[in-house]
Amino acid sequence: MADFQTIRGAAGTRAAQIDEGLRAHMNKVYGTMSVGMLITAAAAWAIAGLSYTTDPSAAAAQLAGGRYLTSLGYALHATPLKWVIMFAPLVMVFAFSAMINRMSAATAQLVFYAYAAVMGLSLSSIFLVYTGTSIAQTFVVTAIAFAGLSLYGYTTKKDLSGFGTFLMMGVIGIVVASIVNIWLASSALAFAVSVLGVLIFAGLTAYDTQNIKNTYLEHAQYGDTEWLGKSAIMGALNLYLDFLNLFMFLLSFMGNKE
Repeated sequence: MADFQTIRGAAGTRAAQIDEGLRAHMNKVYGTMSVGMLITAAAAWAIAGLSYTTDPSAAAAQLAGGRYLTSLGYALHATPLKWVIMFAPLVMVFAFSAMINRMSAATAQLVFYAYAAVMGLSLSSIFLVYTGTSIAQTFVVTAIAFAGLSLYGYTTKKDLSGFGTFLMMGVIGIVVASIVNIWLASSALAFAVSVLGVLIFAGLTAYDTQNIKNTYLEHAQYGDTEWLGKSAIMGALNLYLDFLNLFMFLLSFMGNKE
């Protein structure tokens, strides 16, 4: 009986350690994601502020509403450089995912923050298209929806792994459709992509949260802190992309254009 009590006590202690480790792991995931989001927002806002002016004497091109593109704004948004800026985050995220196993956790975190800054540069154009009030309102709505979906993914007992393949196929589909629509400029296709985008990234938010949790529980027993550190950064990247894409698709519905 004493041995049984000892074993049960050891098992209980181990379970408590895993629960504590999981909370710390999830806090790191959300913390890293939040810092990345702040970097993106700050970079987008700063670049947008340097991209347009209300002073005609400093203008390189005219915008609506009495605003003008500066020389920097013209280079970023009205020359072939805009295509480099548009696709740079996509190239970076694929390269980062492929190379993270060869990086240390500290290096991976720095690369993630650099990626967030480049993403901010890419998204700076939204301040030239939408009003600041509508961007802020959409951000708040996105944050509330994201928190609810992520909480569901963390707490639900339902296995969401079966949705992974379907959701990733949906992501590929909307990426292809969005690229094609750059040349087609179809409002109907843009609307369909936005609707599907909201649904797909809502699902991915819950799916990725549960996957981050399950991945930790599967590997925590091995005590590989370096691997778990990089796993937290990849989890932060996945949730960062879920939030950002959910925000952009909601902005297409809720945003008021300048």
